[in-house]
Amino acid sequence: MSRPPAWRTTVARLAQPLMAAWPFVMMAVVSAVDLLAGPEYGYLSLLALGPAFASLSGGVRRTLLIGLMALALSLLLGLYDGLIGTRQSALSLMSVTGVTAASALAAIARQRRERELADVRSVAEVAQRVLLRPVPRRAGHLRAAVSYTSASAEARIGGDLYEVVTAPTGVRAIVGDVQGKGLEAVESAATVLGAFREAAHDEADLLSVSGRLERALNRRLSGEEFVTAILVEADAGGTLTLLNYGHPVPLLLRADGTVVAAEPDAHAPPLGLSSLQVEGPSPYQVAFGPGDQILLHTDGVIEARDASGRFYPLAERMFLLAGDDPEEALEKLRLDLVAHVDGPLHDDAAMLLLRAR
Repeated sequence: MSRPPAWRTTVARLAQPLMAAWPFVMMAVVSAVDLLAGPEYGYLSLLALGPAFASLSGGVRRTLLIGLMALALSLLLGLYDGLIGTRQSALSLMSVTGVTAASALAAIARQRRERELADVRSVAEVAQRVLLRPVPRRAGHLRAAVSYTSASAEARIGGDLYEVVTAPTGVRAIVGDVQGKGLEAVESAATVLGAFREAAHDEADLLSVSGRLERALNRRLSGEEFVTAILVEADAGGTLTLLNYGHPVPLLLRADGTVVAAEPDAHAPPLGLSSLQVEGPSPYQVAFGPGDQILLHTDGVIEARDASGRFYPLAERMFLLAGDDPEEALEKLRLDLVAHVDGPLHDDAAMLLLRAR
């Protein structure tokens, strides 16, 4: 999961007690101004600011308690100013009472919405964690590592997906990205992964596997929804076969440190757009010898921007994957990505690293 930088965490921690203290600060300021200015200016009604701000962060009981404190202050200041029984004092008491009642109702509604939102997010995140199960650390002649960095709270969950399967013909893997966010994206990702996990064991080649994915998606998707994906098959002879459906091009890190983009000869549209009746991708192959690595990733990685708007230079940072342990190496790359953005990502970022042993 992505973590905000230290200064953002510090600000968030300071903001909570400040927000909690704000109603008392406002009532204290209004009381001081009224004592200094005298009764002729009529500041008593402004004591309603206390319960008004209380509903922003506290519960119903706290809001009512602050409202009672505001009423008590209004009576005390009214006595001090000699306004008890006057129209100004009555308006002040009515204002504080009315705002307290409205703030209590607002606090009830806010807490209900927060609970509902927390429940929805919890269900969606659990579904996503169940869907994106850990990949095997060793698959055939490969070692594998995966990294999934969640986006900011606005996006919360997305449709990034990944899987590694050891099939009779070799190791097969997929990384994809479903258009959109939320539970619908998770459901589409589940459709792709379910079809891939089954087809990867049964089908003789990647084209047949992708055909199964396309048929499964066509039953699920409608309109202009789609899924970008890249499928990979690694055989024991040192060859990678790839199928790219409109997905970001993976990068190869050779054993000698050279970085190569595994670019297809021609680009193809994503999965789920069979209604356009366009030709799908052709398989292409790259050499994959001992010590070589391939990084499959979603666009949340290469489209991550820093404060000045610069994209994350993934190819330039591939040297971070040179460590002995693929999981530790991929974690270094993930931390470097988060440091580049210096805050929560705006899109989920999934990375799958395969290394030939």
